[in-house]
Amino acid sequence: MFSRRELLMAGAALSAIAGSGLSGRWSQAVAQQGLTEDGLLDFQSTGNVTILHVTDLHAQLVPVYFREPSINLGVGGVAGLPPHVTGADFLKLYNIEPGTPEAYAMTSDDYVALARSYGKMGGLDRIATIVKRVRAERGEKVLLLDGGDTWQGSYTSLQTKGQDMVDAMNALQPDAMTGHWEFTYGTERVKEIIDGLPFAFLGGNIFDTEWNEPAFEAYKMFEKGGAKIAVLGQAFPYTPIANPRWMFPNWSFGIREEEVAKNVAAARAEGADLVVLLSHNGFDVDRAMAARVPGIDIILAGHTHDALPEPVIVGQTLVIASGSHGKFLTRLDLDVQDGKLKSYRHRLIPVFTDVIAPDAEMTKLVEEIRAPHMAELSRELATAESLLYRRGNFNGTFDDLICQALLEVREADISLSPGFRWGTSVLPGQKITVEDVHNACSMTYPMPIAQTRPMLRTSAMSPTTCSTRIPTTSRAATWSASAAWPYDRPHGIMGSRISQMTMLKTGEAVDPAKTCAAGWA
Repeated sequence: MFSRRELLMAGAALSAIAGSGLSGRWSQAVAQQGLTEDGLLDFQSTGNVTILHVTDLHAQLVPVYFREPSINLGVGGVAGLPPHVTGADFLKLYNIEPGTPEAYAMTSDDYVALARSYGKMGGLDRIATIVKRVRAERGEKVLLLDGGDTWQGSYTSLQTKGQDMVDAMNALQPDAMTGHWEFTYGTERVKEIIDGLPFAFLGGNIFDTEWNEPAFEAYKMFEKGGAKIAVLGQAFPYTPIANPRWMFPNWSFGIREEEVAKNVAAARAEGADLVVLLSHNGFDVDRAMAARVPGIDIILAGHTHDALPEPVIVGQTLVIASGSHGKFLTRLDLDVQDGKLKSYRHRLIPVFTDVIAPDAEMTKLVEEIRAPHMAELSRELATAESLLYRRGNFNGTFDDLICQALLEVREADISLSPGFRWGTSVLPGQKITVEDVHNACSMTYPMPIAQTRPMLRTSAMSPTTCSTRIPTTSRAATWSASAAWPYDRPHGIMGSRISQMTMLKTGEAVDPAKTCAAGWA
């Protein structure tokens, strides 16, 4: 919990931002307007450019329940700063009333009761409605950008190797995207998809290892509303650490701050009036980059699934967080004149499924995509006795369920479930379907259990928060670690940051040669 002084300081910082002339519009709250489509999408248009941003869809074509985290750890200098504020502290920081639609959308507080009141969120057909409405209003001024983690995370994406999301997103017609889990389909599949995309796939921080040169287009220039806009793509920099290197052996990744700076300068030299970084770095890396790389006007953050109702301003750079799983879409209206961003108006739009009318064309496409798989998707496996969720720095209850099942069925000493941030929620009393399980477990690659200890050591040096939770049953042991983000790394030599693993019940050290472990990733 935060002290009153800390909350007042954060509130004062937000007030200062609002008074700067570069203010957002979260004050036009859903609760004040009532839950109507017009109320949700009402926006006082301004300026000559509109950016729409969606990220981390994780292949969710249809509406979902998705509980936000109750824990979001910040390390070092970012501790206690957004997005590392949750629950009641989040509500106080942004002046959101408990029990309101915004409270339901953006926190875990009273989640089950509010979910029963306000229903599911997201759905690509609802997002299509918003996009088409803004395009009809703003015409050629609109730029739609996809932050990545789009092709992975569901049963249908696993079965089609991402083709379901490729077809759906092609219909939505974004102008550019970047990636992360996309690369786990392997080099050949990624090349095959990208070669057929009708829009740009950007990744200036990915190099060809043989030629030591960029493997993908670093940035693309767009002209909107009379302004030249450079969109730079930044794929997840630690893909070979968080995911298997063998799946893309000829591509190297990294933050490559110097390359970002070089591309910003090149875009400015080409006459860019506005520079936008379409990023999958993770929020804290983007915050650091905003402070270290001059000339970036806007960073559209992805990867860490944060949803913030106001931009975080670092120097002259706006850092925008648009959530995940289709729950939100960001609208950003910009006044760009004389090579500068003069002012902006921002709205994080919560996509309430029961409020926003579905777009008929996208609904038809989604139904066609899912039709061959519906029998398996809807197959019921069990009934949830409590809320199942996966979100935060540590495990969720869905992880606990998976681990307990592995211990019982596999008769293992240890069971492992990686603490990913993706995976939808299941309410108490709701049937658990095959689709629900695959929303949590649709991995695009296997990992031999013999790699358990090396994997944990690697996780502790990874910029991705990676945690593993093993329920404390008669055979259970536990290990849990949350790694720091780049620029603020944990101490110790890489690969040696976990010194020992201990069985909770017996107190014995885990012997990799003898201990029987079970895991699904």
